[in-house]
Amino acid sequence: MALPTLTPTSQTSAITLPASGTYSRVAAACPIGAYTASVDFLSGAMAQVAYTYKKLGGDVLDIELKEQNVYANYEEAVLEYSYLVNIHQAKNIVGSALGGTTGSFNHKGEAMSGPKNAELKYPKFSFETSFRIGDGFATEAVVGGRQSIYSASFDTVADQQDYDLQKIVEDLSATSTEMFSGKVGEKRIKVRQVYYVTPRQMWRFYGYYGGLNVVGDMHTYGQYADDSSFQVIPAWQNKIQAVAYEDHLYTRTSHYSYEIINNRLRLFPIPTSVSPDKFWFRFSVDENDIWEDDKNSGQLGVNNMNTLPFENIPYKNINSIGKQWIRRFALALSKETLGQIRGKFGGNVPIPGDSITLNASELLSQAATEQTALRDELKTQLDEMTYPKLLATDKEMSDNAKAVMTEVPLKIFVG
Repeated sequence: MALPTLTPTSQTSAITLPASGTYSRVAAACPIGAYTASVDFLSGAMAQVAYTYKKLGGDVLDIELKEQNVYANYEEAVLEYSYLVNIHQAKNIVGSALGGTTGSFNHKGEAMSGPKNAELKYPKFSFETSFRIGDGFATEAVVGGRQSIYSASFDTVADQQDYDLQKIVEDLSATSTEMFSGKVGEKRIKVRQVYYVTPRQMWRFYGYYGGLNVVGDMHTYGQYADDSSFQVIPAWQNKIQAVAYEDHLYTRTSHYSYEIINNRLRLFPIPTSVSPDKFWFRFSVDENDIWEDDKNSGQLGVNNMNTLPFENIPYKNINSIGKQWIRRFALALSKETLGQIRGKFGGNVPIPGDSITLNASELLSQAATEQTALRDELKTQLDEMTYPKLLATDKEMSDNAKAVMTEVPLKIFVG
């Protein structure tokens, strides 16, 4: 009996990568769909199929991929490029963007509210980080800042040396109409200055210098010093003298000193019937919650890279440099996908009388190496173009230009 002639239904793999893509299938194959609204992206993804087919030798040996795998990898490559470039820009501007307007985003990274196309804009620069930190120091130094400073007073009592400023403020906050009314409660206050009002205008009348640098230890002498000698001095010295004079009025000529322990004020010397009737003090209310801010300045805005209003970079705004990087990265991703598929066969595929060894591990290794190299390449290029590096390059060019100009012979004027 003769052996039958076998006619296989197919002489190729059931699933192989075609030589070219199909425009109408791209959108449905992209798992995220971040760029499917762009006709340019659809064309680029379709062309990537032909690029992958040729690079992986599809015209010589079957490639066990669907065109949909290539479309998904192409989308991932564009998203990866956008991710790396946005991180680079975040490093450049986050210091100036702190406190600025943020936005809300969907799962695709598309902005649902907030600024549009911020990832494409060249921002105005400021020193928000330094200013924000400086505000805290300014508050402590009582020279500005964002924390409110209040003032209150209390009546001195003859022979009473100690006064509980915390209780005084709490009582005033609960019963008065002061600016700090209702804002203290059980919060601790921070006393910043203690003083009493004196007839300083009369002291100024008797002398601008107010006893500065007066020889001797007579504290009241400066109040009646006359302006009998003058000298020309720089403006900064006048400023220093003015500051020192103000301090002098609060210390040397005040006749009083004090100490504060746990917001309890102790006056020296002990007040008497001829002591000033009122003492004043400035204080702030302890803000236990660091997120509270009366002015809400920047509290609800950008606080770090994660709240920058950056969307995915629009596909149409990625230039030829970026698109070539995307092609190469998408090819590396396709190699990874192909390696994962071939690896499912365990490395060898049995055939009658022999077996075929698949290159799954080699493809996975190549894919990982190429992806790492491409990421490092892009990061290195971007790091060389941070704004500080660009400034350094401009300075170098300027210095070199000056050096060249020094060698240019000057014309000699002949009258």
